[in-house]
Amino acid sequence: MALLGCGVVGTEVVRLLRDQADDLAARVGVPLELAGIAVRRPDRVRQGVDPALLTTDAHTLVTRDDVDIVIEVIGGIEPARTLLLEAMKSGKSVITANKALLAEDGATLFAAAREYGTDLYYEASVAGAIPLLRPLRESLVGDHVHRVLGIVNGTTNYILDQMDTHGAGFNEALEEAQALGYAEADPTADVEGFDAAAKAAILAQLAFHTPVSAADVHREGITEVTSADVAGAKEMDSVVKLLAICERVPAEDGGAGRHGRGVSVRVHPAMIPRSHPLASVREAYNAVFVEAESAGSLMFYGAGAGGAPTASAVLGDLVAVARNLVGGASGPVEVTYAELPVLPMGETVTRYYIQLDVADQTGVLATVAEEFARHGVSIQAVRQVGLGDDAKLVVVTHRAPDAALSATVDGLRRLDIVRKVSSVMRVEADE
Repeated sequence: MALLGCGVVGTEVVRLLRDQADDLAARVGVPLELAGIAVRRPDRVRQGVDPALLTTDAHTLVTRDDVDIVIEVIGGIEPARTLLLEAMKSGKSVITANKALLAEDGATLFAAAREYGTDLYYEASVAGAIPLLRPLRESLVGDHVHRVLGIVNGTTNYILDQMDTHGAGFNEALEEAQALGYAEADPTADVEGFDAAAKAAILAQLAFHTPVSAADVHREGITEVTSADVAGAKEMDSVVKLLAICERVPAEDGGAGRHGRGVSVRVHPAMIPRSHPLASVREAYNAVFVEAESAGSLMFYGAGAGGAPTASAVLGDLVAVARNLVGGASGPVEVTYAELPVLPMGETVTRYYIQLDVADQTGVLATVAEEFARHGVSIQAVRQVGLGDDAKLVVVTHRAPDAALSATVDGLRRLDIVRKVSSVMRVEADE
């Protein structure tokens, strides 16, 4: 086999291959031998890695006759995409942890695997060590998945957990996450939701058998989450989490039938009640709920990132692919027969929590209620707190199209009796 990349994850893959060589050979039926490792800087010291295996010629490595499996952990779009396509064209099976590539151009990789009759496995691309993709890809392939809901980014979960449990501000919690190694020096991919959006695209494609790319995913990060949002959640006995939500939108009367009229795929902060299992997911852990027609609700929980957990997922794929090669079989091939449209966020039905700083005068509630009614948004609960300059209204809506809710918030900001819209947060996972 060949390994592309030898950073944190790649080094752990090499260690596991070395330390578990006998067990892996017994599980597969033949020894697993590492033929080479492609790196950019071969002079860099890598603990436990034989320098003789290192090469900068990745193209030659992935097309060598003595290589039948290529493992890719370099990340990014290029040169990863070109190298994996070259590998499959040469008849090599591929294992990748590259969520960004799969979310941007997974269709090309899946098509190449079908064309050249090779395996393409990618369990490590979402949620680290948690066995999540294989259940969607194999165990639940005979079921009808309605919804996938979860926490798929450990960095943001750590930050929000610190804001909730210790009262930390966003910047303070981010600095602590960086000090502990949970966040990169440039945390943009995590805190702005890009990482979670890529994972949501992969999950949605598997769950709903329909093409979904990262560009289709509505994305909001956590940089705008304030102490007021966290405090408002506590008042509702809730907690704020960055959620990846992939759901099948039911067909309307005369609509698209059993498969629904489309899918909604989004990543954004949301309040969830503390009674929900996702609320208890602390620090940098991940957890995902899958709701299926026959299987019901399933929860997957564990370490979602890090060298060792991700390498564990890579090794799981390696054993599966190697067994296929030994047995002359092949793994599952992705199909997107459903071809469901990904609906825009404005058409997605959501709920809002809204906190308003208002003038303490007669008729405030009636004026606010009229603005909601003007946009066709029904109020589930409303509470007035404080007096004088501290007067506030807290409103929780029923479910409505997100565009109508957003328009309502814009309208509230224009009201003379509203001094400030101090908190706006979607409410999820409450049913």
